[in-house]
Order: sequence, then structure tokens, then C-alpha cells
Amino acid sequence: MVESVESKQNIVAIGHGYWGKNVTRNLYQLGVLSGVCEAYAPMREQVGKLYPDVKLYADAKEVLNDKSVNGVAISTPAETHAPLAIAAMKAGKDVFVEKPLALTYADGVKMLQTAQAHNCILMVGHLLEYHAAVLKLESLIKDGILGKIQYVYSNRLNLGKFRREENILWSFAPHDIAVILRLIGEAPLEVMATGGAYLQPNIADTTVTNLLFDNGVRAHIFVSWLHPFKEQKLVVVGSDKMAVFNDTEPIDRKLMLVDKGADWVGNEPVPRQGEGVAVPFDVTEPLKEELRHFADCISTRIQPRTDGHNGLRVLQVLQAAQHSLQTGGTRVPLFQTLNMIQNL
Repeated sequence: MVESVESKQNIVAIGHGYWGKNVTRNLYQLGVLSGVCEAYAPMREQVGKLYPDVKLYADAKEVLNDKSVNGVAISTPAETHAPLAIAAMKAGKDVFVEKPLALTYADGVKMLQTAQAHNCILMVGHLLEYHAAVLKLESLIKDGILGKIQYVYSNRLNLGKFRREENILWSFAPHDIAVILRLIGEAPLEVMATGGAYLQPNIADTTVTNLLFDNGVRAHIFVSWLHPFKEQKLVVVGSDKMAVFNDTEPIDRKLMLVDKGADWVGNEPVPRQGEGVAVPFDVTEPLKEELRHFADCISTRIQPRTDGHNGLRVLQVLQAAQHSLQTGGTRVPLFQTLNMIQNL
């Protein structure tokens, strides 16, 4: 089924691997896919059979030289994100790039500066920021339903997919960092991270990252690809109520609002054991909504919800967490890079 967005766009999907296949499929269904770039010939042939009406490219340079293309969606290994995105924007293409934005803060800054210099859209694939349950959770917080946010924790756990080019922090944690920064509404003051490398030397399989915010909120993010079961859970604890987003639950239990907390009786806190109530939300495919937003941004020239600044803030936390991880869990303040982002 092919849908339509606000206006016709010619977007090329660069990379048709593990995740790129999903990007291609959704762009095609939205009616904005004009081509697919894939270096691996057998995969390119498969694309031709699935989408016979789109143009095939073997090299990204061909895409960048094609003046009919006005946007690219990059789903290639993380180390290629910065050079590919920068080259695309210098060629006048708007860019959607999967997370993480880049592998260094300096590269992220170059990407944002290039977007600004060439008046290009730069959007990063922080998928959960387009999940309808997360959008609903954000509205619950803004409406004060939970009261004052006290702490947040997230678990993103599974057995595999093991990677060699990046550790678990860079592979899994960008999703949770992006959502937590969105829900709290500010960047953390400091970051601490610890973890272990059990399968491959110097490539962490498991990490726990702690964030401290200026408003007193704390958050921790536990990620692992060496875990006996899959878990994707985000818990937000407020002074009045608590919310649980569990993405492995059925739709009717994915987002729960729980009337639990602590009430003061006399001079002592007493637990309040309330019931959990399912919160309804529109059922949509987050990736499709994310790519629809990209196509609309190309058309309207509005800044994406997850623009370059958003990607850079997440990258800032990732790089701080990586430094802390490598130095035995030291506290890493973020003041200096925060000022740099604000001045861009």
C-alpha cells in the first residue's frame, strides 16, 4: 500500500541492510522513495525485484550527483554517518541519518554546521521520539498528571545482535537518552557510566549510565545485548503518579499509568498502593511516522522534531558516558559542551 505525504519528494535510501530494509519499505509505502543505494550486488538485485520501479545505485557518489534527488535516508554503519551526511548536504540534499548522529561530538558539530551553511534539513533517527506511546507519555508529563518528575529509569536488554563496530552504549542507549532528554526537557549536569566487556575485548556488552539533572531529577539507563530475555521498559516516577512504557507488552498494556507513591502520615512516608490503568494511544508504526515527518520537513522547510541540535545533545551524553566508562565510572560534567551547542 502506497500512502501520500504533503508533496512528492525524491528520497534515496542509502544502505539496505539489517535496518535499512525497513527504511526502504516505509519510504516506498509513503510514496517518496525514488531509489536505493546498496553496494552489495546480490542485495541490490533483491531490491530491484521488490521495488522494480525505483532507481538502483551502487555507489553513494552516484546519488549525490543525481540532481533529481532532494533527500537521502542514511542507514549505513555508524562510522560512515558523518562523512556521508556532510557530502550529501554539500551536494544540496536534505539528510535523514540513523542513530547515532556520529561517533564523535566534533563530527556532530561539523554535520550541524554543514546543514546550516547549505540550508539543508538534518534529521537523526531517534525512533522512540515518534512512538505514539512516548508522545502520549510526554503529554501526560506536560499536563502535570504525574506531578513533579523525581526519577526515570530505562532497561533495553536482549540477547544479541552483537556488533563489532560499536559497543552496547552506542548501539542501544541513544534511544533511551533521546527520550529521557525529551521528557525531562533539559540536558544533564553530569554523566557517569560503568559496564563490562565479556564477549569481545574493549567492546562493552553491558552498561549502566547515570544522569543527574539541574532540577534534581536522576535517570539511569541499563543496556545489554548479553541478557537472557528481551526487555524494553521505561519507568517515570512522579510525585503524584508513575508511568510505565513497556514496548514488549501488547498494545493495550504498553503504556500504564500507576497510582502508586508515598503519602506522608504524621511524620512518616507511607506507601500508596494504587491500581494501574492502561493509557490509550493511536497505534502507528513509529518508523513510518518518523520518515513521514522527514518528507514533510523537506517540503515545508520546518526543523525536524529530532534535528541536528537534538542529535548533538544525545551525542554529547553518549560521548560523556563513553569517557566515564573508559575511566572507571568517573563523573563527567557537561557544562562546556552545553555552551558549545547553544552557540551553534
